[in-house]
Amino acid sequence: MSNIFKSSYKPFLVAGPCSIENQRQLQAIVDALLDDGRISMVRGGVWKPRTHPGGFEGLGETALQWISELKQERPLLRFCCEVAHPHHVELCLRYGIDAIWIGARTTGDPFSMGELCMALRGCQIPVMVKNPTTPDIQLWIGAIERVMATGNSDIAAIHRGFFTSNNLGYRNNPSWEIPMELKRIMPDLPLLCDPSHIGGHRELIPQLMQTAMDLHFDGLMVEVHTQPEAALTDARQQLSPSMFFAAVDHLILRSADDIQNTNLTLLRQQIDTIDRQILENLKARTDVSRRIAQIKQENNMTVFQPKRWETVLEKDLALARELGLDDRFVKELFEKIHAESVRVQEEALNGDKH
Repeated sequence: MSNIFKSSYKPFLVAGPCSIENQRQLQAIVDALLDDGRISMVRGGVWKPRTHPGGFEGLGETALQWISELKQERPLLRFCCEVAHPHHVELCLRYGIDAIWIGARTTGDPFSMGELCMALRGCQIPVMVKNPTTPDIQLWIGAIERVMATGNSDIAAIHRGFFTSNNLGYRNNPSWEIPMELKRIMPDLPLLCDPSHIGGHRELIPQLMQTAMDLHFDGLMVEVHTQPEAALTDARQQLSPSMFFAAVDHLILRSADDIQNTNLTLLRQQIDTIDRQILENLKARTDVSRRIAQIKQENNMTVFQPKRWETVLEKDLALARELGLDDRFVKELFEKIHAESVRVQEEALNGDKH
């Protein structure tokens, strides 16, 4: 498959501000990025979907006019924008935008994807498809297949993380196993990582960039702003050009033959995620135990209730057997958890008495 995202320089680097805010900002960021020589494509939000009304929602066609003027001045500039409606596609084509991406909210809506793909039919503008907000790989694959059905061969997927009940301190849970499964199912499809939307905080971005490289992603899409702290949108997750290029300079690009290490990295990422979830679930359980202690105190109930404990333990052991876990291990584990719950409840009761 001929594909512009299979760059001779790895990784394929897409960088630029979350939003195009004014003409001076656009000029400054393009100059800073293109002068380095490693940028494959500049990104910039023209239409910005905001969760709440009243925020900066982009400059629309005005920004596209500025991009078009810059492209005439700098023939090597390739620019990409997010689209969410057929009208956005039409305007991007009119102003010579080089590539578009479809955002997470749109990817998760088959009706919106259908309308967009009608506008894309017969066009050869490269398209990047971000994962949906929910960790549903079939929804992601379905969106990609809709774009493929338009006859376009320049398609890439962008991993930007998922919104889950536990995002592990990130803006979006990386859930690396999902893009890796996509890569297994669609091995010829270029896969880019958006560490900005996964991290949500600029200090997390460099390590996320490295993890993506360790997992053999083909490229990166990173939000870069000349004055990140003053950005009108997503200020916390944007890097300055110097911070961005420093992170790129420190990337370790491992051999594609190093598949065992790649698998090991992914498995370790999964272990880290599971460990974090275990600890956060233990914290949630402890909080519930404290609330139970309050109810017991109000109703003059004892902390330790043997019959209840026997019922709970038997239920947990039965589930453990169904899951193929060792009885003795699970029994010892839950005895320790229960002992800690009793200690926490006694502490809560004694604390209320003083």
